[in-house]
Amino acid sequence: MTFSKSLLVLAVAGITFSSCKKEEKTTETAATEAPAPKKEIAATDLQTATFEIEGMTCAMGCAATIEKKLAETEGVQEAKVDFDTKTATVSFDKTVNNQESLTKIVEGIADGKTYKVANYKSI
Repeated sequence: MTFSKSLLVLAVAGITFSSCKKEEKTTETAATEAPAPKKEIAATDLQTATFEIEGMTCAMGCAATIEKKLAETEGVQEAKVDFDTKTATVSFDKTVNNQESLTKIVEGIADGKTYKVANYKSI
């Protein structure tokens, strides 16, 4: 009976730790990459959008990875991903990005099938 419980605990732990598909860079790659300076976004071109992200299973891996990927995107001024509400709020240059490009970025993270964007709204 204790063997069954131990096996169950190990299975649950394994699923929990492997459910987030966090992309990690090697220390060699991370050390050589410096973030490129972003260009200034004109106030007339600044747009903010919110959308839901389906498929997130954790805050530290999923939400943080998506937020970082969006924030690093050229033309994005700010990106916030809230795991609890499963929503993202992105301020971006509308001459550089649009609904399709932001959706493609989010849905392309991990294996390309994990995250889905829904209910895109411009604010």
